[in-house]
Amino acid sequence: MALVVQRPKLSLAEKLYLPAVLGGLMLTIRHFFKSLGGKTETMQYPEQKWDDKLPEWYRGAPTLVADEWGRERCVSCQLCEFICPPRAITITPEEIPRTDVWAKVEKRPKEFEIDMIRCIYCGLCEEVCPEQAIFLRKDYAITGYSRAEMKHNKAKLYELGGVMPDVINKWNDQK
Repeated sequence: MALVVQRPKLSLAEKLYLPAVLGGLMLTIRHFFKSLGGKTETMQYPEQKWDDKLPEWYRGAPTLVADEWGRERCVSCQLCEFICPPRAITITPEEIPRTDVWAKVEKRPKEFEIDMIRCIYCGLCEEVCPEQAIFLRKDYAITGYSRAEMKHNKAKLYELGGVMPDVINKWNDQK
């Protein structure tokens, strides 16, 4: 059995959309007088940035970080690559030669690339990283003139991420 819904009876003013038009006009007039008093709701981007108003939990662009001695934290476990929903991360691991000073760790990334066009800033790569090698910057204005510029390679990611001094598990002999 079909359910019949009765439509409300509209007045002539409602049929002509007068209440909605007047409501919109009043809102515009109220914002006009606010702007005359110096209170604006609009941010003038790019002259004004959200940097001071970003919430603590904001997730921005992923970067790679090094320790205070310049060593890479990434051990090429590829967990971030596997967990990335849009498949924006590509890692090519390589073995560290036994003659290297830091040969305790088996692998390091030969190539590490994040396609920032595909990245959705979900933060899963940062959460899954066992060595805290990936950090999300509070950066929302990532631009480029071409698709190639938006693919951040390992050097660019370390340049953006910088140095993060902390206890690094892979270099810890107690591990």
